[in-house]
Amino acid sequence: MASDDGSRPDLAAAPDAVFRLDAEARFTYVNPAAELLLERRADELLGRRGTDCFPAAVGTPVVDRYQATMADGRAREFDYYYEPQDRWYEIRVFADPPGVAVFFRDVDSRHRADAEREAELRRLTSVLEALPSATVLIDEDRRILTANHAWLTRRTQVSRSAGSDYLEAIRPGLAPADAEAIAAGIDRLLRSSPGSGTGGFEHEYPRSTPTTTAWFRLQAFRVGESRRIVVTHTDITERVRGEQALAWRARHDDLTGLANRGTLLDLTAEALADGPSEDGAAAALIVLDLDGFKTINDSLGHGIGDQLLRQVGHRLAGAVRPGDAVGRLGSDQFVVLARGCHTSDAADLAFRLQGTFTRPFPASGISVPLSASVGVAVAQPEARDAHQLLSDADAAMFAAKSMGRDRVRLFSPGLREAARWRLEVATRLRDEAIDQLVVYYQPVVRLDTGAVEGVEALVRWQHPERGLIGPDTFLAVAEETGQIIPITRWLLRETTRRAAAWAAEGLPLRMSVNISARHFSAETLVRDVRLALRESGLAPEQLVLELTETSVAEDPTRAEDQLTVLRRAGVRIAIDDFGTGWSSLAQLFSLPIGTLKIDRSLLVAAEQVTGGEGGAVLEAIVALTRTLGIRSVAEGVETVEHLRMVREAGCDLVQGWLIGHPMPADELPGWLRRVQAAGGDACALAAARTPVSTAP
Repeated sequence: MASDDGSRPDLAAAPDAVFRLDAEARFTYVNPAAELLLERRADELLGRRGTDCFPAAVGTPVVDRYQATMADGRAREFDYYYEPQDRWYEIRVFADPPGVAVFFRDVDSRHRADAEREAELRRLTSVLEALPSATVLIDEDRRILTANHAWLTRRTQVSRSAGSDYLEAIRPGLAPADAEAIAAGIDRLLRSSPGSGTGGFEHEYPRSTPTTTAWFRLQAFRVGESRRIVVTHTDITERVRGEQALAWRARHDDLTGLANRGTLLDLTAEALADGPSEDGAAAALIVLDLDGFKTINDSLGHGIGDQLLRQVGHRLAGAVRPGDAVGRLGSDQFVVLARGCHTSDAADLAFRLQGTFTRPFPASGISVPLSASVGVAVAQPEARDAHQLLSDADAAMFAAKSMGRDRVRLFSPGLREAARWRLEVATRLRDEAIDQLVVYYQPVVRLDTGAVEGVEALVRWQHPERGLIGPDTFLAVAEETGQIIPITRWLLRETTRRAAAWAAEGLPLRMSVNISARHFSAETLVRDVRLALRESGLAPEQLVLELTETSVAEDPTRAEDQLTVLRRAGVRIAIDDFGTGWSSLAQLFSLPIGTLKIDRSLLVAAEQVTGGEGGAVLEAIVALTRTLGIRSVAEGVETVEHLRMVREAGCDLVQGWLIGHPMPADELPGWLRRVQAAGGDACALAAARTPVSTAP
């Protein structure tokens, strides 16, 4: 502390407060700045001991450090809280023989700001710790100030914490593009002015390890007016995997895992857009339709049917060439997109695919023979319409099936006639055909008494050239085109009017009418039923609306809403063809149904698969309906053995050709009178192998 000439410098102008103490700790010098901070004039301090002037300092570390510097001559620097003033000071003590020189400054604002920041950091840390997502707080240098427990323990796979560079901590396992995007987003937040409205930064990214990949959503935000940033890493692995699964399912068939119709059409459109090769090779579609597969489903059940469909898809995928694609159009139809084919190449591939059916398909301990009708269409040089190429292959497949099944047929322009017929059907259904529809009625009989309780209405088409056409010929087209709704509307009016007329004649028969899923989506079902009942005068309790499991499953919410309104009005609801659809029982029985119609396929399967001992299955179904307060109807009863099985199972009602064939409206009253004349028990007559004739 001496000047070059040995004298002590004058520190009056020094910015820091300075005082000197001698060996007895007496004040020997006090500059003006020290007078201000010590709140004493120099003449009040000089010559007096420091502890006498400031007794509050006695016993505190500050005195010990002064004495230590006097003893060893080593300089010391420290912060000191002086309680009487409630302030913090930064103190530097230097040896100044025979005593010490003390430089000190007021750092209370800085110290309190630091303390506030530390308190804030502790508060933020406690908040971060409560968050379930991995979260860190970083400073303006992108250093991690604090992190919660989830940051170290969850699938962020980050092992570095406080003091580490945040970007370096998360970089392992990230794709370079993700690492760059995160760095840019963090830097943008740091450069933004507080309150500028920049907002936060979000980024979703995968992190890979040698064993797995996890996905995270990063969200970063500025903390108030500070330059600190909170960054959370939320594990979204399950969501991403779910989205990936949904995207995959949107383009693939759930049952077989093959490409679905939409995907195959997209791939076909791409192949057609490329055009033929220089040697004329072009895209070809091969459609395969399994022969008689409905019978297999009806007899063996859908479980075995599904196993067979999966095996078919697997065999076809193993038989195609590299670059070809295999898909399932739906039901029992498959399609192959063959790229770069001449007609001969496509035919060869079609026969090879057909050859995959030469070996039977094993399923649930049985060996099932299958065959397929195959249609082939090779794109013409100018072809660009994937739908038309598929339609051509489909027409060729129908031609192969009409030739006797298990055939391969190449498309020719003449095959479009079949498609024209379907178009004609659709057109006629929109015009005069609805006036050519007729209704046949099949009796529904009580099993306990044999009494005829009602009838099911079955629509037919009295075609002017083709004669009486069954529903399979035209209702599918009506379903596709939406004409099923006006047909059903007409059927409701016709059947309710007929049922009301029979009731007036003393024949109170409950009328069952089939409803399409299309009617639910149109949302006119409630109005159409109410109008038919009002115009006919039929009591709502005498009308039964029958719906298939699959029609309900297409839009269960709309179905439940509309059926509930009708059920409250008194109309009865029945589920038709139970055992053939895909709806869950929980979903099915949430509807306001009063009747369950057990499909004929269950009876056939019981005979063929279990040797006639299928009563336990039927009994379980009937027991379930009774538990829920639902009546059961066994439909498709065609043999005395069928009648025995459903009677032993405890079914409430029965219908089928053994009991009574579908018949025109004018024949039904005569049939009923003959049943009454024979004792009134239609079941007993059927069991005795004496079905009632429909002849007058």
